[in-house]
Amino acid sequence: MALTAGIVGLPNVGKSTLFNAITKAGVEAANYPFATIDPNVGVVEVPDDRLNHLTQLVQPKKTVPTTFEFTDIAGIVKGASKGEGLGNKFLSHIREVDAICHVVRCFEDENITHVSGKVDPIDDIETINMELVFADLESVERRYSRVHKMAKAKDKEAVQEFKVLEKIKPALEEGRPVRSMEFSEEEQKIVRSLFLLTAKPILYIANVSEDEVSKGSDNPLVQVVEAYAEKEGAEVVVICARIEEEIAELDEDDKAMFLDEMGIERSGLDVLIQKAYRLLGLATYFTAGEKEVRAWTFKLGMKAPAAAGVIHSDFEKGFIRAETVSYNDLVEYGGMQAAKEAGRVRLEGKDYVVEDGDVMLFRFNV
Repeated sequence: MALTAGIVGLPNVGKSTLFNAITKAGVEAANYPFATIDPNVGVVEVPDDRLNHLTQLVQPKKTVPTTFEFTDIAGIVKGASKGEGLGNKFLSHIREVDAICHVVRCFEDENITHVSGKVDPIDDIETINMELVFADLESVERRYSRVHKMAKAKDKEAVQEFKVLEKIKPALEEGRPVRSMEFSEEEQKIVRSLFLLTAKPILYIANVSEDEVSKGSDNPLVQVVEAYAEKEGAEVVVICARIEEEIAELDEDDKAMFLDEMGIERSGLDVLIQKAYRLLGLATYFTAGEKEVRAWTFKLGMKAPAAAGVIHSDFEKGFIRAETVSYNDLVEYGGMQAAKEAGRVRLEGKDYVVEDGDVMLFRFNV
């Protein structure tokens, strides 16, 4: 699954610090705008306790988690849609990602300058959201007159697209992102073909100080971000990028001890990775044998042959059937043989829609 989430935000909100923690890639984190100019892509493991339990159950020679991509996109400033800062380049990088992780500064620190001179999460959010809205409005207006002419000439596809453009244009003029609008299934196909920035799903990341990380939603700055996100139907993850960068350097035992000392149940990064994964409609199935227990990423709604193709194209071409058991059943019965004897293992064909947590063995012939 070559899907990626882009990390965006104003300069000096903690994007590159967060990216360092996510990938341990050592991206430059400097106290001035545009420290990151070219997008940096990092691959992370998707945390999944089920993989650990399957490993204990099967005792394979090796265990392979599934992975997920984040792209660190340089800081955007007001006027980006008009080319301010390095606006055009940054907006093109956002266009290339599938979802947006918007880092919002929810901490005070006189040693770290703020691009607008004050810490105001909603102002920060709206600065970026409006730049994306302006960029989309420009795209829609360019297309609007051309499609209108074709629609007048009774071109069937143009008529359908023009109806969608007529719906989108006034919303953008009011400053509303396309993702906040409702569309039919047919309209959604047209929206996807327009590649609009504000149509991308979004996740807000409230970056707090070390002192505030255990308080979560008790932080007033976080509360205003959550209220804003709720209006969009978006989620918020509360993290402290600095702490996550420290945690990223620890082994699992030290990490658990550190989290316990900080009064944090789970690493904010683990929550962020999982939520970004879900934001893109991604899920996980497993293969489990003596040689290897492995997690595989697939798109929700995918049928068995396409899911098999995630492993290798030959699996999809020559798909016969899939021996399938749910993770819960496999764990409950203590293994594949016992699950088979209990009638919990199914033979699924080409029309089977794969579910998150399925443990599968594909039969194919090429």
